[in-house]
Amino acid sequence: MKLILREYNLKLKHTFTISRESIDVQPSLIVELQSDGFSGFGEATSNPYYHITVPMMIQDLEKIRAIIESTENETPEVFWAKMHPYLKDDMFALCALDLAYNDLYARKKGKKLYELWNYKTDHNPMTDYTIGIDSIEKMVFKMKELPWPIYKIKLGTKEDIAIVKELRKHTNSIFRIDANCGWGVDETINNAVELKKLGVEFLEQPMKADNWEAHKEVFKHSVLPVIADESCIIEEDVAKCFNHFHGVNVKLVKCGGLTPGKRMIEEAKKLGLKTMVGCMTESTVGISAIAHLLPQLDYVDMDGALLLAEDIATGVTIKDGVISYSDLNGTGVTLL
Repeated sequence: MKLILREYNLKLKHTFTISRESIDVQPSLIVELQSDGFSGFGEATSNPYYHITVPMMIQDLEKIRAIIESTENETPEVFWAKMHPYLKDDMFALCALDLAYNDLYARKKGKKLYELWNYKTDHNPMTDYTIGIDSIEKMVFKMKELPWPIYKIKLGTKEDIAIVKELRKHTNSIFRIDANCGWGVDETINNAVELKKLGVEFLEQPMKADNWEAHKEVFKHSVLPVIADESCIIEEDVAKCFNHFHGVNVKLVKCGGLTPGKRMIEEAKKLGLKTMVGCMTESTVGISAIAHLLPQLDYVDMDGALLLAEDIATGVTIKDGVISYSDLNGTGVTLL
């Protein structure tokens, strides 16, 4: 097996702002694994919140190149378990590698990933489209630029309710709110009351990740469901979220890829938690991998490639929130 690493700087259509940062360009690593005439592709982006850079990921993968390239025909589960000890401190690199290996494995089997997993795609959820923090005028412009059935609104300002009230004047679409750890307990409980009146479906990670007492208090009193994001990173976190959140948002880069992501979703379902997978601002390489988990999800946020000025790959396509799979096997990705 041959490992190929490619570094990209993904340019965004608009400056993207959340409660803790703004970006115009997103650095990204694409991993390609070649074997027996097949190629599999995976992706992970840099992330300052988690102190991850593309050069760091490349360095961590280069250290174990010989081990990666000596692998032949193991299942993705065995491969992930073999790689985890080497990459346990860089789950983003492990994710890119795991996505590429799952893609390659399914292509060798002549199947799409969801077919390999025996998932039925009849009732796949639609994806939301994210509106980052900006002036109200620009947020309205972004909504009008791309009419969509579900919007995820990034908040965490002093004017959050006023922002949503104004946005509501311009669309009947469902709203989801992501405060990215920007609120306190009383603020979350009170905001939930107002936001429910404004057609908000749920709140995502309103408070700081490690404030479990606060999460429990909000869980008891919020009139809207609350979904964990920064509080649910790796597999062990799913059980912690029980009785503290109503659901979990699994991010593949944070947990180390599709292989552990599937296990997290299964665990969440057993605990009666709602299931969601979210994305980073990433290309169609990473987004196409997420698409194969759709049959297991209640909600999905996989709009990352829609935020780009120019994509670097083809794969799944998204129109009006509805995801369509590529005709190709694996995750269906081709690099442009």
